[in-house]
Amino acid sequence: MRHILHADFDAFYASVEQLDDPSLRGKPVAVGGSPDVRGVVASASYEARKFGVRSAMPMRTALQRCPHLIRVSNRFGRYREVSRKVMDIFHDIASVVEPLSLDEAFLDVSERVTPHRESQDVARYLKRRVKDELGLTISVGVATTKSVAKIASDLEKPDGLTVVAPGTEREFLAPLEVGRIWGVGPKTQERLKADGIETIGELALQSEEWMRQRFGRNGPHMRELALGIDDRPVEVRQGSKSVSSETTLVTDTGDPDALEELVNRLSHDVAGDLERKGLWARTVKLKLRLSDFTTFTRQITMPEPVQTSDQIAEPANALLTAELGPNRLFRLVGVGVSGFDQSEESEVVQPRLPGL
Repeated sequence: MRHILHADFDAFYASVEQLDDPSLRGKPVAVGGSPDVRGVVASASYEARKFGVRSAMPMRTALQRCPHLIRVSNRFGRYREVSRKVMDIFHDIASVVEPLSLDEAFLDVSERVTPHRESQDVARYLKRRVKDELGLTISVGVATTKSVAKIASDLEKPDGLTVVAPGTEREFLAPLEVGRIWGVGPKTQERLKADGIETIGELALQSEEWMRQRFGRNGPHMRELALGIDDRPVEVRQGSKSVSSETTLVTDTGDPDALEELVNRLSHDVAGDLERKGLWARTVKLKLRLSDFTTFTRQITMPEPVQTSDQIAEPANALLTAELGPNRLFRLVGVGVSGFDQSEESEVVQPRLPGL
């Protein structure tokens, strides 16, 4: 049986800004571009979220919802610096770490669990180290599967710890809204609601055949997740063929400035992943999904390998510009890279395992 943690920082960019500038603590803060150039919120503090301010929201809308919102420009170099320290802590604690972004990762702590030390003890130790060493809070979900751990980490934010005991996965999931399942976006949630399915428990009652008819090949997998079944291991992403980051927008948009801001943020996430792995890439990819769910990818091969967010964002935005049109609305944007230059790849170092 696996023991998996999903660790997810609370409003990461905004929290770092509040850490570095004590005058921002306890105040509504949004990190992102200027409203004058149709900037987008990259991160919102929990004080700002009380007013309905959310990531990927136009900064102009955020200021309308919260007139006393404090806007701070992105400092991606600083966020990467903190992320490296975070990942060092993760690797000190777990033998296998799978980063999902600068501020989020899965940890397999099975080797740490003993008759005298439970997985939640490891989670508490992780939270304490992050607080003591970095001055930040992190929310952790503890479960036997990745999907359940990820859902659990989001339930008691900020500074949360949610433990799902082995054998209680289905009971834990049943009352939650179906949109919490990995891969169930707003449109899929609407389709399920039309069928009278609003909770994960109600989805779990459907047959595999019904799921396949409604959602194709992904249907049976969606049902398994609703049942708490997920056999995917936590994986060290060595030898990756690609690195990417994508997001589904709260509201479909064709706004060029908002989309450019989003591409810049996704490029930053990809760059952070490349930097952690010591990789350089030659191909930059842009994934787009229209409001009618048409999905396509555009790519460009660079003359020299790239790694920084600026090097990735520039060609990605050029690809985006070519796809913009007066009647085109986008619901998903993704940025990725591939074609890694092996000559630039750094040596992989096995993490050490100090005692708790």
